[in-house]
Amino acid sequence: MDYETVIGLEVHAQQCTQSKMYCGCATEYTNAPPNTHACPVCLGLPGALPNINKRAIEYSIMTALALNCSISDYTKFDRKNYHYPDLMKGYQISQYDNPVGSNGWLSIEVNGEIKRIGINRVHQEEDVAKMMHRNDDGTTYSLVDINRSSMPLMEIVSEPDMRSAEEARAYLQKLHSILRYLGVSTANMEDGSFRCDANISIRPRGSNELFAKVEVKNMNSFRAVFRALEYEAVRQREALAKGEKLTQETRGWVEAEGKTLSQRSKEFAHDYRYFPDPDLPPLMPSKEWVDEIRSKLPELPEARMQRLMTQYNLQAYDANLLTESRDIADYYEEMIKAAPQLSPKDLANWLTGAATSILNTSGCDIIEFAKHVSPASFVQLISLVEQAIINSGTAKSVLDEMFATGKAPQTIIDEKGLAQISDTSALESIARQVIQENPQAVADYKTGKAQALKFMVGQLMRLSKGRANPNMATEIITRQLGEK
Repeated sequence: MDYETVIGLEVHAQQCTQSKMYCGCATEYTNAPPNTHACPVCLGLPGALPNINKRAIEYSIMTALALNCSISDYTKFDRKNYHYPDLMKGYQISQYDNPVGSNGWLSIEVNGEIKRIGINRVHQEEDVAKMMHRNDDGTTYSLVDINRSSMPLMEIVSEPDMRSAEEARAYLQKLHSILRYLGVSTANMEDGSFRCDANISIRPRGSNELFAKVEVKNMNSFRAVFRALEYEAVRQREALAKGEKLTQETRGWVEAEGKTLSQRSKEFAHDYRYFPDPDLPPLMPSKEWVDEIRSKLPELPEARMQRLMTQYNLQAYDANLLTESRDIADYYEEMIKAAPQLSPKDLANWLTGAATSILNTSGCDIIEFAKHVSPASFVQLISLVEQAIINSGTAKSVLDEMFATGKAPQTIIDEKGLAQISDTSALESIARQVIQENPQAVADYKTGKAQALKFMVGQLMRLSKGRANPNMATEIITRQLGEK
């Protein structure tokens, strides 16, 4: 039987506020000693009363607006009851039937096709503490670090509109980019500030009747989400082929083994015994407040991509690369301001090529890169290539040195003697040496092998330590070969 995959995603994003969701404890806990950012509210001590973090609500409304949601004029907080060691109160303050925003959408592009994914809801809740598992000489035990407890958290729940792991990955990447553009979350998957749970089931193609839904957890990268969903789609189909019954359950992704493992039966909403939190009043966001938040929305990635294409005549591929990150797009437009005489396409090529290579190798982001190589100094380097003072190969080496030292490009060129050799007599001398030392390449060239010329130009570049003007080198060698 032909089955169709049905996927919905639940994303939890920590918010970039200075204090926690319901107390005044600082949110900068990552490098703090365990249990030093905690108070009676974080600990869930009897008599401790929570207060609502206004900035967190503002960020949730901003996110909901960016996702085309309707903003509720009445929203409240509920207690979601379950008992895990990392949940200090024995319940989580969340939102059940009156979320901040609902009925939105997000468009994605997969294989050249645009698809709209529904956003069921954006609601406000709090994070849990962090479990730390230990093994000391064969003795295993677990500790709880409460620093993360009560961190402000948004949950963004999609509709089950995705039909493949590829669509799920595209949705996550788009949502991740939007949250960073908004500045409401660092959205770092590595430190857990952007986490995803996936609900996946299958059904006979053309049918509306789904088999049991499986929730997949423990995915900490886009790649992990993609692999886990691909694995689970196959596993469910194979189980039915064997005559096995699919059950509603929670499964964990095991990266090292490349498979999901059953963890527990999946809870239903009534298992959590939701009821309104008696310590927190309902919120009724005014139209004026929502409009004020709407006015603060930045240009989002999709709109910025279209503008870059129109304003700078970029192709969709280049504009997409530049706008995946707000910081990279900002850096690019600063480059254009610093050198309006240079081609926007050439600037884009340098930023998405040589600069991105440094980012990938060093593991830093564009903000850290800019501390060493400002947009103005980067375009100075590119201008030197345009003026034929250095060639592009040398420029990449200079860029590496700029990133390592923070020095200006001209300073590095002068210190290392990297200026391009454009002196005809000097290049002719080197060309004669290349021809003399490579008789086989000369013979190959005379029999029509074009690759032989490229080889000899490469030898000239080597002997000049990369400083020769490549166009002049090609012209001079060609001329000298013609004279022989």
